[in-house]
Amino acid sequence: MRVAVIIPAAGRSSRFGTGEKKPFVSLDGRAVWQRSAELFWTRGDVSKVYVVISPDDRELFEIRYRAAMVFANAQVVDGGAERFESVANALALVPDDVELVAVHDAVRPLCTPAQIDAVFAAAEKHGAAMLAVPLADTLKRVDADHRITETVPRADLWCAQTPQVFRRDWLAEAYAKRGGLTQAITDDAQLVEAIGHPVFVVPGSASNFKITTTDDRELAEAIVKARLAKPAPVLRAFGDEAKW
Repeated sequence: MRVAVIIPAAGRSSRFGTGEKKPFVSLDGRAVWQRSAELFWTRGDVSKVYVVISPDDRELFEIRYRAAMVFANAQVVDGGAERFESVANALALVPDDVELVAVHDAVRPLCTPAQIDAVFAAAEKHGAAMLAVPLADTLKRVDADHRITETVPRADLWCAQTPQVFRRDWLAEAYAKRGGLTQAITDDAQLVEAIGHPVFVVPGSASNFKITTTDDRELAEAIVKARLAKPAPVLRAFGDEAKW
């Protein structure tokens, strides 16, 4: 199995509340996008990582991250005005002999290797899979005056996460036919579903959240530091055997 990974990082970050875009903010010493990309570019089953940035950010990107990219199995791609255009630009560069394509948000840096293993395996088996978590909160539909009009049953509802992983030919077909959709495109699974292919869910975790606000970044940094501070197992000798 060979997997190409697309990391969209060309968004405007309009909800972040600072002058710097979310993917480029430092997370315990490394940019958020880099921590996300590093989850993949060291894997033996990943053929290449495509980091998609706004053309307006290319000069900044090359100055800041030239050293990080020298030894990385990655390629920088110019993005489009919308997320789906950015993914399409990278998808056009993926060789035909790559079996699977994963799309992972640049601002989800806390996914774990075990979760990636699981969603890659599910996509290899079924053709399309994604991480998601069951909805835990009660949903309310609200009108323009902020008055509740409906309580939405949460049974069978899941919150989508990434990576979302697809057969390359399915995703290419879905993007080729995306003009037939009338509703807003919010993730890649939506496109694949629209052409009739089932997408399977792999349980993710609450820690695999998207950094949207400065509070999210502070929480993510605390998690990174906690993971790095986790003590390594100590080798102890018991009789003639060495045990952990």
